[in-house]
Amino acid sequence: MNKSMQWRAVCLLLAISPMISQAQDQPSTTSAVSATPSVQLFRGPSDYKTWSIGVNGGVLAPVVPTGGSNDFTKWKGSFGYGGYVKYQILHFLALRADYVGGKLQADNSKNLGNGAPLVSPYKSYETKLPWSASLNAVFNITTVNWLFRKNFVSLYASVGGGLAGYKPTLELNNGTKVDYTKDNKAIKELIIPVGAGLKFKLSDIINLDLGYTMNYVDGDNLDGYEHGPNKDKYSYGYAGLEFALGKKGKQQLQWHNPASTMYDELVAQKATLAAALDAANQNNARLTADVDKLTKDSDGDGVSDFFDKCPGTPANTKVDGSGCPLPVPVVEKKEEKIVITEEDNRIVKEAIQNLEFDFAKASIKAHSYPALDRVAELLKRKNLNLKLSGHTDNVGNKTRNLALSRERAEAVKTYLVEKGVNASKIEAVGYGMSQPIASNKTAAGRQKNRRVEFTIF
Repeated sequence: MNKSMQWRAVCLLLAISPMISQAQDQPSTTSAVSATPSVQLFRGPSDYKTWSIGVNGGVLAPVVPTGGSNDFTKWKGSFGYGGYVKYQILHFLALRADYVGGKLQADNSKNLGNGAPLVSPYKSYETKLPWSASLNAVFNITTVNWLFRKNFVSLYASVGGGLAGYKPTLELNNGTKVDYTKDNKAIKELIIPVGAGLKFKLSDIINLDLGYTMNYVDGDNLDGYEHGPNKDKYSYGYAGLEFALGKKGKQQLQWHNPASTMYDELVAQKATLAAALDAANQNNARLTADVDKLTKDSDGDGVSDFFDKCPGTPANTKVDGSGCPLPVPVVEKKEEKIVITEEDNRIVKEAIQNLEFDFAKASIKAHSYPALDRVAELLKRKNLNLKLSGHTDNVGNKTRNLALSRERAEAVKTYLVEKGVNASKIEAVGYGMSQPIASNKTAAGRQKNRRVEFTIF
């Protein structure tokens, strides 16, 4: 088997995948409609055979279609053998523990595809593969079939991970044999197996399994020649038999077709329901008329005409049990008078006196926080409104002073809101240098003009 033959095998698998679900039984619509429900929907794996074992044999080769033949120019096929234990979790998903053994061979008797000979100190190699073990997830791709009830051919794909133990032996160009491991101990490396295959149902117990698996090794020593730059890989094409385990009479879960089961059940249920509805319609015609009479509500007030003593009630009117309007309660609105005390004014005045900002910035100094906290508690307790008016002296740019006064007023508002005051109760305004309360010609006057005024109401 060479590389072109492997490619043809893979292409054949892909080409026949649309045709792998064939009919053993054609559905009978007439019998399904007249029959009572005898087929149940999927009720879990307990009704099916879920465990199986398999044995196989085939060809091991140090090559995969997606990555070449490692570090030697010509690969050779060798006999391989394997087995597995599988547990079917759902009709489309299984876990499979695989074992594969055999040997791998290649030499440098054929030049690479570019025409240049491979420069290598080795003539050939043989790697014994006493064992490889992996755990794989197996996906049945064609279990759902809307055309036929039963399938006897299935396409599957698998992927997993495991370990491989192998012993490479190389032959130098002068004919000398070299044991790569030197102590004859097997090298253990991680492998990632990726595979696909076809499965044929021969009976309720036996399946024919044809598959191809590509194994990617986490190392460059499978052939004993760490040449690089890519890691080594090998493939296993096989044919084998799979034996389903379980009680006699149970079907294999991997061949379960949920589309067919669901169709049969729904057709039977539809026929049963249609017959029941026909009988109910014939026996309850008068009851239906009485129900309509008792439930008719012409004015839409929630009381049927049969019991409504006040028909024609306007829409959205609340009514009592006899359909008559309920009296509308009169709600008196009480106005709450808010009194601002001298103590309230003292708290606000103290906050103004203690309020300081960093130079030319809108950040409040920390020693101002306690007085602001008392203002926040006052606003929340009495639900008061507050106006914050920011002012500056006449030093600096007029536009910048106006922006700075507004930013400082907003900074105070932000602080109070963070303390739980309703933001809609606070107005922050900046007036810049337009409203001085003292002369800007002296430092003391300018100090007084740099302020934020609090007005509660």
